[in-house]
Amino acid sequence: MAGAALAMAGWVAPAAAHVTLQPADAAADSYALLTFTVPHGCEGNATKALRVKLPDGILSAKPQMKPGWKVEIKTRKLDAPARGPHGKSVAEVVDEVEWRGGPLPDNLYDTFGLIVRLPDKAGQTLYFPTVQECEQGVGRWTEIPATGQGADKLHAPAPAVRLKARSP
Repeated sequence: MAGAALAMAGWVAPAAAHVTLQPADAAADSYALLTFTVPHGCEGNATKALRVKLPDGILSAKPQMKPGWKVEIKTRKLDAPARGPHGKSVAEVVDEVEWRGGPLPDNLYDTFGLIVRLPDKAGQTLYFPTVQECEQGVGRWTEIPATGQGADKLHAPAPAVRLKARSP
């Protein structure tokens, strides 16, 4: 019954796997290449877009260009300028990145990359709510666990990276 209600609301869950993010752990206060993997489409339909919302604290982000896909970068102004990479003042940051094109057939997978400057918050987990649009259907990988809840208990977890202390 709940599944029918979700489908009627326009949300279609792709099969069992979800959009994932590698690496699972990365050094705080460093640059990292984050790779989002789209393992399949939506209920057999090809993926035509992937939108990733960046969490607060990321002051620098650059998406990967992919042949056959257009990249759109949406920005947002910060409430107050922050000290960014290389000591520069940052007043506007990347809020969302969208890759649109392909299409990526359901029986194939692909990866979408972002180079980001991670905040100096060792021990924190950053969540990247992600929406996968398909020729028919949408996968919303946007659930963020409540305090004390594991992401493995979620139906559609947002891709995440845990920040660890930098090695000496």
